[in-house]
Amino acid sequence: MHAVRSARTRGISTATALAVLFGSVALTAGTAGTAAADSAEVLPVSAVGDIVVDGAHQRVYVSDPLVGKIVVTDYAGKVEGTLTGLPGVSGLTLSADSGQVYAAVTDKNRIVSVETTTYTQTASYDLTGAKGPATLETVDGTVWFGYEGGIGSLDTSGAEPVVKLAQGPGVDWEGAPLLGADPKAPGVLVAGEKAGTWADVAVYDVSGAEPALRTTKTLTGNFEDLDLTPDGEQVLTTWDDGHGYAFPAYSTKDLTRETRYPTAPYPNAVAIAPDGTIAGGSMSAYDPDVHIYRPGVKVPVREYDFPNTGDTSGADKLVPAALAWAPDASRVFAVSVNSHGTFTLRSMGEPGKSLPALTLDAPEKAPRAKPLTVTGKLTDTVPLPAGTPLSITRTDAESPSGTALPDVRTAADGSFAFTDSPPAGGKVTYKASYAGDATHAAASASDETEVARSKTTLTLDKNGKVYGYGADVSFTAHLGTTYKNRTVEIWADPYGADKPNKLVKKGAVNSRGDLKATVDMRRDTKVTAVFSGDARSASATATSTAYARVKISTAVSKHYRTGTIGSTKYHYFHKNTGPALTTTMTYHKDRKQRFTIEVYGADRKWHAVGSKYFKLAPDGTSPVRLDAPGESGLRARVRSSYVNGSSGDDVNATTHGGWKYLIFTR
Repeated sequence: MHAVRSARTRGISTATALAVLFGSVALTAGTAGTAAADSAEVLPVSAVGDIVVDGAHQRVYVSDPLVGKIVVTDYAGKVEGTLTGLPGVSGLTLSADSGQVYAAVTDKNRIVSVETTTYTQTASYDLTGAKGPATLETVDGTVWFGYEGGIGSLDTSGAEPVVKLAQGPGVDWEGAPLLGADPKAPGVLVAGEKAGTWADVAVYDVSGAEPALRTTKTLTGNFEDLDLTPDGEQVLTTWDDGHGYAFPAYSTKDLTRETRYPTAPYPNAVAIAPDGTIAGGSMSAYDPDVHIYRPGVKVPVREYDFPNTGDTSGADKLVPAALAWAPDASRVFAVSVNSHGTFTLRSMGEPGKSLPALTLDAPEKAPRAKPLTVTGKLTDTVPLPAGTPLSITRTDAESPSGTALPDVRTAADGSFAFTDSPPAGGKVTYKASYAGDATHAAASASDETEVARSKTTLTLDKNGKVYGYGADVSFTAHLGTTYKNRTVEIWADPYGADKPNKLVKKGAVNSRGDLKATVDMRRDTKVTAVFSGDARSASATATSTAYARVKISTAVSKHYRTGTIGSTKYHYFHKNTGPALTTTMTYHKDRKQRFTIEVYGADRKWHAVGSKYFKLAPDGTSPVRLDAPGESGLRARVRSSYVNGSSGDDVNATTHGGWKYLIFTR
């Protein structure tokens, strides 16, 4: 028996010993109206004392009493400027001409003015005798301020500023009273004690040389904020007055309660727009935070619910009194704080408009060019009249930018319906739009229907065919009758993860409906024809998988001559010489050749001795040395093969090389 050996440590013995050797070896959409350009930006503050809005320059001022600074942002919350060195800065107010913002610097007993185009401090006013000024309001050009135990005024209209203290007659103020005023209510200033079980509220006429008390009253409950209506007729507060959470409205004539606007827990801010629209804020972790009311209407026309940006179960909360309107009532601003102490400026658009809800329902499927019915409904907490117009558009393959259909009008209950015969097949989208008005935000809704298209015939030839390695094979795609589109794509996806699917050809089919593409068959390849469809013809695909053999050749050496036996060419070896056979095969990573040996028997038939796999070198070669049999007269034949799946990969078709015939002599 002979040992196995090889030029590269591999070998196979021949003759009788070979037997022993081989023994080891893939819509309905309805929307409520949306507000214009809502935004939220984190504020670089550690606390919030007050917020004021400069509409002329579209800027928001936020005071930070803890750090002692004022942060200036645009309407979207982008920081435009910062003023520092203002310890305890709290109350803010805007001059009538929007040229200055006044700030109460509580810890320094001063009021400073800030120029509104450069955000620089222009003046500092000493309030000697007024301890802890904290709240500010502007009435007819005069700055009024609340300090500990009183109310004062700052008049900067003359050559020298004039400061007056003890300007709040009729009430013994304990702390710094809250102040309320409105540019449209000349001569009216309201004041109230903050967060007391019993709170004094007073209304003053400040149109004369000295303020005159109109009325005062001690009210029960706690409140964080107050504001005056533009007509000067009512003052609103944020307290819970024993009748549930609300924003009560009191007459400025005698402070009798005239109405109340119910709200969620816990009311802590109120601001009134120039048109009288009321924004009420509540510190609500699990309910809406900002509530918009029309004057005299107790049901909110709009509510805003802050998100949760912290790590508690409840949402972000409104900072007390941190609520302000843009002077044109186009938006309302609020400052919220989360569980991490992060403050966010929130800008909420179109707050005075209600949010209509619009729904649309189209059939899931429909035939082409046949009537279908689409229904919908427009509703709102603020009723819309019957006959409200809605615009309708249809978007499809033939009109991707949309086609306007006749407007529809709502019934008394807000419902509506329309019919249409879609000319194009495929996905068809219907959209209904309500334009909105002065009191209602715009709204839209859309829905899709799948409209039937004609079935398209698409075929591809050569499926299952096997080709020699590197053959250029022409594949023909045939497209049947279609509406307009006659373009076909042909893709080739060779087997193996290392080769991508590639577009081979894209073009219009010829007059017979054919498109040809040539594929270089170096691997088994899945070829796919794709028709994308058109307005009336359905999309289609066709696939064809063709197979590519590998190249195989085997070179024989160490023989002393060749000759023929019958018509078969033999390589002649001396009985003590071991044949050397080098197989060359198309290379692929981890590929192996299967080497097979058969011997010629006395019965004049070939008998398989066995086979074994040998790995290819990177150059595709695989040399094998056979041991010398030591016997003469022995005939054998050998063959190298690539076997799909067994040779280490599956990217080619099984391919057998030709037999090489060996004979051993003396």
